[in-house]
Amino acid sequence: MPPRTVVIGVDSSTQSTKAAVTDAETGELLAVGRAPHVVTGEGGARESDPEVWWRALCDAVAAGLKESGLSASAVTGIAVAGQQHGLVVLDETGRPLRPALLWNDTRSAPQAAALTAALGGPEAWTARTGSVPVAAMTASKWQWLRENDPANAAAAAAVRLPHDFLTERLAGTAATDPGDASGTCWYSTATGAYDAELLDLLGLDASLLPPVAATGATRIGSLTAAAAESLGLPAGIAVAAGTGDNMAAAVGLGLGGAGLLDHPVLSLGTSGTVFAASRARPASTALSGFAAADGTYLPLACTLNCTLAVDKVATLLGLHRDDATPGGATVLLPYLDGERTPDLPTASGLLTGLRHDTTPQQLLGAAYEGAAFTVLRALDELLRSCGLDPADPDVADRPLRLIGGGAQGRTWVETVRRLSGRPLIVPGSGELVALGAAALAASAAGGGDPVAVATRWNEKAEDTQLPPVERDTETWERVGSVLEQASGPLLGG
Repeated sequence: MPPRTVVIGVDSSTQSTKAAVTDAETGELLAVGRAPHVVTGEGGARESDPEVWWRALCDAVAAGLKESGLSASAVTGIAVAGQQHGLVVLDETGRPLRPALLWNDTRSAPQAAALTAALGGPEAWTARTGSVPVAAMTASKWQWLRENDPANAAAAAAVRLPHDFLTERLAGTAATDPGDASGTCWYSTATGAYDAELLDLLGLDASLLPPVAATGATRIGSLTAAAAESLGLPAGIAVAAGTGDNMAAAVGLGLGGAGLLDHPVLSLGTSGTVFAASRARPASTALSGFAAADGTYLPLACTLNCTLAVDKVATLLGLHRDDATPGGATVLLPYLDGERTPDLPTASGLLTGLRHDTTPQQLLGAAYEGAAFTVLRALDELLRSCGLDPADPDVADRPLRLIGGGAQGRTWVETVRRLSGRPLIVPGSGELVALGAAALAASAAGGGDPVAVATRWNEKAEDTQLPPVERDTETWERVGSVLEQASGPLLGG
């Protein structure tokens, strides 16, 4: 029997790093090493030291290898999937000049609005980049840095996204991929390159940016001796370009040109996202029109407030997260960190419909409903961006794949099922972002198309399939009415 070969897929998220040691042939998840991150900031600020990400990556890889019981010599490739949009500025030695501005840092909302107007409005941006600047986008954060920390903006010798920073540490080569680059608002999904006019608008020199690899699976180099020593891995193994976390999750699910197209996915994590892989280039002002990691597109809508916001409500009420019942007449919009979709960066949580007989369990249920409604309301626009008619019975009956930490929670699953009225599939493969990164690593090491690799790996996964239930239109319409009426005076929109 030939010796087992493995690849490592890294999920560097907002809160932690996970390193999935994966059998390169079968996709079997042999071990997952974990290490925490530190997020700081009050009000709208959310920052992390990129060096913490690097130390967490080293610790997670070591822990994963130890748990697997395998020799490091079995590893043939590595790839990083990172939290999208974060702004990392480096000095000439590759060291961070300051903490990174994270995707959920909302301080750059004024800069986002000014940028949108400067180019002529939302439609002008979507025509070029596929997306409209909001506080989450990297371009808005760069503009904020120029105005609020001009010394570090001027001193920047390199500008990177979180996954770019880590990949460069691995290979010693600057690189990004079309998927993560498309979340910056300075990369054009229309041309597949950085947009010179937008860079001029941002006062950003193209020489500060990494080259864009053809795909997230492109081998951009080999693990350097210094990185190999830090990680305990063999020098010279393949390093893939990597991608953003949402793009990697799509690969892990087998979504893309060599797999499923135009099948919607709902991810329930720190953020809530709904996305699909498609050959149609998205240009809707209601969505982020990203590129995917494999050369297709990834239209996506993202909310800031999902599982963490609902867990906070549970903590305030002294309840376990599954001690919830439907909200009844109560509506709770848990916009504790502002909101991205809809674009309400200064919003806070809003509670209405409270009565003497309202129970704590109903309040918690209302938080679930508010969070789930907010991300589900973008589903029809997502389907239209794929060239589908949401009213077509075949499209309406298309299953919704449910992933992320929330997909393992009974109340999350039942709330989504009730509010969507759709059949659900909860994939049996775990750690989909890390699994997608592992497929990119396997591809970079010579394994073929990453989506085809992940599709083959998933053949033995035992998915949970849930039939549809009658849609709770009463709750849907009640939450929607509150959001529409409150957006201006109460939510800051």
